[in-house]
Amino acid sequence: MSLHAIIDEIAHHADDFLDGVTSREQGRAGIAEVLTMDYPDLAPADRATVVEGVMAVLEAEEFFGTEFVGDPFADEGDGPDD
Repeated sequence: MSLHAIIDEIAHHADDFLDGVTSREQGRAGIAEVLTMDYPDLAPADRATVVEGVMAVLEAEEFFGTEFVGDPFADEGDGPDD
């Protein structure tokens, strides 16, 4: 099985094993645990690649929520250059 297929599989089922997880650190630990149980023969470099790949998918889906910088309620045209 290719690393891309493993990333897709784990990301697809993340809701099941990361239910209630809100921090990225807990997410990484959960993904690593799934890898240990389901793919014990993966080399350490491949494990790191899969963890980063799954995290990238989850980040793109805003799985862990969003972090606001500045005032999220300010109008876009309220900047000092306007």
